[in-house]
Amino acid sequence: MGSEIPRLRMFFFPFLAYGHMIPAVDMAKLFGSRGVKTTIITTPANALLISKSIQMNKHLGIEIDVKIIKFPSGEAGLPEGCENLDAISNIVEMAAKFLKATTLLREPLEELLGECKPDCLVADMFFPWATAAAAKFGILSLVFHGTSFFSLCTSACLVQYQPHKKVSSDSEPFVVPNLPGDIKLTRKQVPDFLQEDGETGFTMLWKDIQQADITSFGTLVNSFYELEPAYADHYRKVLGRRSWHVGPLSLCNRNVEDKALRGKQASIDEHECLKWLNSKKPNSVIYVCFGSLANFSSAQLMELALGLEASGQQFIWVVRKNKNAEEEKEDWLPEGFEKRMEGRGLITRGWTPEVLILDHEALGGFVTHCGWNSTLEGVTAGVPMVTWPVFAEQFYNEKLVTEVLKIGTAVGVQQWSRVGGDFVKREAVEKVVKEVPVGDKAEEMRIRAKALGQMAKRAVEKGGSSYTDLNAFIEELSSQRRN
Repeated sequence: MGSEIPRLRMFFFPFLAYGHMIPAVDMAKLFGSRGVKTTIITTPANALLISKSIQMNKHLGIEIDVKIIKFPSGEAGLPEGCENLDAISNIVEMAAKFLKATTLLREPLEELLGECKPDCLVADMFFPWATAAAAKFGILSLVFHGTSFFSLCTSACLVQYQPHKKVSSDSEPFVVPNLPGDIKLTRKQVPDFLQEDGETGFTMLWKDIQQADITSFGTLVNSFYELEPAYADHYRKVLGRRSWHVGPLSLCNRNVEDKALRGKQASIDEHECLKWLNSKKPNSVIYVCFGSLANFSSAQLMELALGLEASGQQFIWVVRKNKNAEEEKEDWLPEGFEKRMEGRGLITRGWTPEVLILDHEALGGFVTHCGWNSTLEGVTAGVPMVTWPVFAEQFYNEKLVTEVLKIGTAVGVQQWSRVGGDFVKREAVEKVVKEVPVGDKAEEMRIRAKALGQMAKRAVEKGGSSYTDLNAFIEELSSQRRN
């Protein structure tokens, strides 16, 4: 008898932030369900954050290994125990320092790769040095950007042609060259690091990220072909980047417990949340959430609260702001707001089981910062969106939602900013929140959104576009190992 061929072994190395770790764990679960031996590489504190999700997968028969690497003692220059970007209170001041500190993980990563020799390393875009680390041991490496084909193409076109440097003002629209769909942006909406002429820490990192894209084996994309076919084709055929679409990754979580355990410990019990939603009519509740990193001022939160109240809509509002137990009241809430909203509005402070909420039939709309995880979760749930981008690639995702897919309405933010962007007045909030659940335009958006949600689910089923692309990737990886 011939000896049994060992299973393919893939290592996943997510960036140390929830928005990057959640899809990486989903991806490890997805590959694990296809018989690949999967391992997550992370630091001690982050391993604790994903432990419940990993344990749940084990009960489902999917074994995900976790390998721990540590920051060199005392060298990271970060506050004690600070191993996750979401734990930093001042993102603007500390983000660059945090990114620089992560380069100290290269040596422990190389030690691990040299010892374990996996078939493949999937590294986050913010670890561009991981591509060279894998190459040192002859290990194939892939990059995970955690965003859409549309955003990847838009970013590449802006870097190559720099149209934002050829307009006369910050607010003058320009067409993104060589990008399908006649997409217009303004300089205000372009990330600050793409506008800088000199060398900064972030511009240098961005060059390294682009280089890693070119030198790696390819890119895994959390998307599905039917969502953005023109941009998937453009990325592969025009930009010449090897890629495989394997999403929506959130769909690998099938039951209530799976969905509830993604990310942090929820600040609201999932059963309590579902009970509240079960008492509402279909398409009647607006879900308001801006991800784990956006940080609005008290004045902006106050304005948002007043807009929600004036709209008359039922809502779940997730506020990423810690309530100070020593204060009698919170300065970002109108006096008596929660009492007036009893039964109509549910405010949670902290983490919520987002996929569970979006999947509920009571959901009629989603006010989102347009981070790709949230955007794709909204698409998958078939829910129309109100777009309120803040930074990163969120203004690109807004264009995809509002202009390409036509399943969303923009709240009107124009300024890319790490600290909250344009101030949105209560009247604008009231207007868009009222528009999403009712009216002819809302109905058209809902029909399109529901159709995309059904396509998303078909994409990951046997014979679907993402299922097939995942198979093609596993086959290619097996072929590389044989050679």
